[in-house]
Amino acid sequence: MLVTSRSFEEYVAFFALDPHRLPGRVLDCSAGASGFVAGATGRGVDAVGVDPAYRLGAAELAGSAAEGLAGAAAVVAANPDRFVLDWYGSPERQRELRRTALEAFLADYDARPHRYVAAELPQLPFADASFDLALCSHLLFTWADLLDEDWHEAALRELARVARQVRVFPLVHQGSGGPVAFLGSVLERLANDGRLATRVVRVPFAFQVGADEMLVVDRSA
Repeated sequence: MLVTSRSFEEYVAFFALDPHRLPGRVLDCSAGASGFVAGATGRGVDAVGVDPAYRLGAAELAGSAAEGLAGAAAVVAANPDRFVLDWYGSPERQRELRRTALEAFLADYDARPHRYVAAELPQLPFADASFDLALCSHLLFTWADLLDEDWHEAALRELARVARQVRVFPLVHQGSGGPVAFLGSVLERLANDGRLATRVVRVPFAFQVGADEMLVVDRSA
């Protein structure tokens, strides 16, 4: 089981967040070895990460995260025409952010293990409306070749059950950056039940070419 490390700064850009005005309770799902929970907690936010990888022991998790860094680099190397580094400025800056994120995660995971819950979509062990905001980075739609349309709809409904607002980034396939054929039909079904509102919003970040949009799902009051 490989996990990836993305930084708090990347999350701010992925999800068009104001780092100084984060909501009171935030869920990162599936968080992997990201530095978001550590960064948000340091800013006074009640942040929780959830990922099936947290069933691993700390040493195995650290090893998997290190392999994940190498795996992410391999994806970029295999698809050089599909990635841009404008936001990062250089490959070195991207690698440094990822290494720093991994260090922050491992320190926080050791110091505050209660903030990291071993679970996975589409079933989460949280009560309805437990969170103000749920963030989902590089899982939904990214792996649409492995996770089917029904799974995506169930996962989005579950995230919207536990959080008042859900943000998902990106909305394209991993590596190729191609569009996800069932994105529109999933959003249409969510919107048609009258309890959820969906919108696609441009964000100030692009790494995969054309992947500069997030999905926002809001629950009705």
